[in-house]
Amino acid sequence: MRAVNIHEAKTHFSRLVARASEGEEIVIAKAGRPVAKLVGIQQKGRQRPLGTARGQIIYRRPLKATLPKHLRKAFGA
Repeated sequence: MRAVNIHEAKTHFSRLVARASEGEEIVIAKAGRPVAKLVGIQQKGRQRPLGTARGQIIYRRPLKATLPKHLRKAFGA
């Protein structure tokens, strides 16, 4: 855990956020007294698997709309 004063926190905010995102806790102090703590957000360890809604989405009408010419060209169609 690292303590920094408000002026330093404002000056080096991007660096402090990067360090917090790597797991470090940073205490922000005013006149030597802690007033806030900067910590990273814990990401969920598990991602949602792809294809979990397969077969659950039904289109009532077929999708027959054509793409605009510039998009067809971009996709090589």
